[in-house]
Amino acid sequence: MMITLGSFAQNITPEMLSSFEKDVKVEGAFRAIKNALAANSVASIALNQDNQTEKDTYFSNSVPSKGITDQQSSGRCWLFTGLNVLRAKMINEQKLEGMEFSQNYLFFYDQLEKANLFLQAIIDTRQKPQDDRTVMWLFQNPLADGGTFTGVADLVAKYGVVPAGVMPETYGSNHTSTYTPYLKRKLREDALALRADAKAKPAALQKQKEQYLAEIYRMLVLTLGEPVKEFTWAPKDKNGKYKTQPKKYTPQSFYKEFINLDLQNDFVMLMNDPSRDYWKTYEIQYDRHTYDGHNWLYLNLPMEDIKEAAIASIKDSTMMYFSCDVSKFLDRKTGIADLNNFSYDDIFGVKFGMDKAQRVSSFDSGSTHAMTLKAVDLDADGKPVKWMVENSWGATSGHKGHIIMTDEWFDNYMFRLVVDKKYLSEKVLKAAQQKPTLLPCWDPMFAAE
Repeated sequence: MMITLGSFAQNITPEMLSSFEKDVKVEGAFRAIKNALAANSVASIALNQDNQTEKDTYFSNSVPSKGITDQQSSGRCWLFTGLNVLRAKMINEQKLEGMEFSQNYLFFYDQLEKANLFLQAIIDTRQKPQDDRTVMWLFQNPLADGGTFTGVADLVAKYGVVPAGVMPETYGSNHTSTYTPYLKRKLREDALALRADAKAKPAALQKQKEQYLAEIYRMLVLTLGEPVKEFTWAPKDKNGKYKTQPKKYTPQSFYKEFINLDLQNDFVMLMNDPSRDYWKTYEIQYDRHTYDGHNWLYLNLPMEDIKEAAIASIKDSTMMYFSCDVSKFLDRKTGIADLNNFSYDDIFGVKFGMDKAQRVSSFDSGSTHAMTLKAVDLDADGKPVKWMVENSWGATSGHKGHIIMTDEWFDNYMFRLVVDKKYLSEKVLKAAQQKPTLLPCWDPMFAAE
């Protein structure tokens, strides 16, 4: 088909190319940058050497912790973060030398539950055409290893927790990309079969789905191991001796005895998304881990109100689930997140001028990684200067396994914080009770962490 051009050229013309070429003068500083970029990463060339002076790592308020976890080559930061919040509580209350919960145990059920969520969503939408936007989104996203605190809350409530040694990590849990493509392929194949007969009765579809889930369960056992139903455990001292007589537990009874938090009802998920109205609640369709669980639901607040809650929690020695757009302006070597770390504008000779709201609405920025917020440094007036999170990239990453963020960086790239209700004002608690606005699954704020 012939395309008719308007009064202005809609395609790239030789004249345009000639104009572009004249604007590029490959000499002087331009040539030096071009040569440097030919053999180095953009970040390494854009690194601002004037900002590489020794950093202040003192924090006026910090929650004590013991040990850094490592999610290795997996997208389970949300799970590590949620369990790190719980282990900090247990270490403090039980006066333990260290403690880590099995991420692999809950991750097994996370993957099984997400498989069920996907297949049931396919059944629920089977009357819609294949090119319906929701159906297309489901096929594009049958299962993932990322998630949210809501997923941690629902999984813990249903399956409990176990110590790390009871169900240790496997190669598959530490390297999820080695097996998830096969889970996704199988789920897509199953979904097509479930949609094949539009007149199939609900009971028959459920039976068919159960058969598919049995195959997924088998695949998970082979890659992650078989989830434990019962185990014997007791806390140990620094010499490895039992402090009490070992006792038999189920994952649920272990959680009740040592944690016993109502994660589903006693915590509020806060968000800072300036592209939407503040003081309103939102939830995202299919942004959950279990079919019978809860969508990610959050209260959107101005940053100053989120900081107030965060400071109150840290001062009371309580860590928090936190997520952000971690890659932006992070110097991974030092573990410092600072807007002055890199001079991208200078390297490319262009202006990057979007504000946070524009970055969110254009999908340029969003929540990509969860960590555990544990410290804040306050000035003489009680205002935050910098923040610190406990990361799950191993003890040698960043600043001794942590990331330190300037308050300006925090404003620009922090997104989510989960706070115990007791640290929230009456105004925030009342706002959190609103009926949420339901957002579609393709919304920019769908969990990518």
